[in-house]
This record gives sequence, structure tokens and C-alpha cells, in this order.
Amino acid sequence: NLHREGIEKSIYITGNTVIDALSTTVKKEYAFECSHLNTIDFSKERVVLLTAHRRENYGEAFENIMAAVRQIAKEEPDIRFIYPVHLSPYVQQMAKSHLGEIENVDLIEPLGVMDMHNLMERAYLVMTDSGGIQEEAPSLGKPVLVMRHETERPEAVAAGTVRMAGTCAQEIAEKALLLLRDPEEYAKMAQAVNPYGDGHACRRIVDAILYEFGRRAEAPEAFLPIEGQ
Repeated sequence: NLHREGIEKSIYITGNTVIDALSTTVKKEYAFECSHLNTIDFSKERVVLLTAHRRENYGEAFENIMAAVRQIAKEEPDIRFIYPVHLSPYVQQMAKSHLGEIENVDLIEPLGVMDMHNLMERAYLVMTDSGGIQEEAPSLGKPVLVMRHETERPEAVAAGTVRMAGTCAQEIAEKALLLLRDPEEYAKMAQAVNPYGDGHACRRIVDAILYEFGRRAEAPEAFLPIEGQ
């Protein structure tokens, strides 16, 4: 886009500062504000973090997402789903009616950023129709299944940190169960390089500004996560 506007110089690829922020929010000994999360032994249970609230999915697509979660939960009873339920009345009603009675699905209140980042870090897998999580989770080594038909973050799909699961119940369930049952498939995603940053974007930005104003001799090294990008 910058090239199309005739801007050829002073372009620096730094990565996203959102990834840098995780180093300040994720803590090894973190105590959750949500008391329920403090009762979970993440070392003994594989937790799937579920977020589903996108308005474009209201209707049949949302029904399918709920059906897929029910199927996965029943086929893999040792997996625990944690679903911070959006305050939308529609989402609340759907979550409670479809998932409220399933023993290994925990419906909880929406989380603040600190709780969400630390839950993401301790989860095994993320299933979502959200946006920002597609950038954050891979930096923590967590594969992401996107329950939509498109994403504004195609770089993540290309990098292998995100897989599109669509909104067909059977397709969502199959892709999730593959990652839960096949260690090699899981490792492919968990070990892929996050295309959005390596946690050093802020330093590159500072260095670029200093370089532009003649206060630094060398331009910062660009963040290029994908070979040939």
C-alpha cells in the first residue's frame, strides 16, 4: 500500500507491538482474577480456549460451532473447554442452551486482558472466531483454529500458525480432533514462526526513529519471519 502511494523510503518492518505486550502480561506464577480459573490444574488437563461471538456467525453458523464443540467434548472427555461467554444476549443464550449441561465445558464471564493472555498461555489449543487472538496465540506456541470462512490475517494462514475451519460442524470437529489426537500435526502449528512479531518490535521502532534523525549509525534489522517475504 505504501509503495502504491509512492512511498519508497523510510519503511521499516518491525513486527507488531501487540506481541511485545505479551512479555509484560504473561506471568509464570500468575493468579487469575477469575477465581474459577485458579481451580484448574493446567499441568494435568489439556484446555481448549474457546471464543465465539462474531455477529456474522449468528444463526446457522453459530449453531454449527456449538454442535462442533459438543461433539469434541463428548469424543474427548479428558479435554476441558473454557469459554469466556460474550455478554451479547444471543451468545449467552446459545452458549447456555447448547453447552451449559456438558460436564467438560466451563462457561465463564468475559475476561480482562491479563486473565485472557495468561489463560491463552496455559491452554493447549485455541478455537475462535475472533481477530486479535490469531496474532497473540501463535507467539505463545498455541495453534489456532478459526471458525470463519475468511480472515483478515492471511499471513497467519500462510505461516501455518492458523488454520481455517469454516463454520461446518463436521469440519470444525475434524480439524480440532486431528490437532488433539495427532502430536505431529499439533507440532507443525505450535512450532511455526509467528508472522506478526518476535517481541522486539518496540526496540526496532525506537532504533528506526533514531536512525531517521541521525542519532544511530545503522538502520534496524527488519523482522522477516517468512523466508523470501
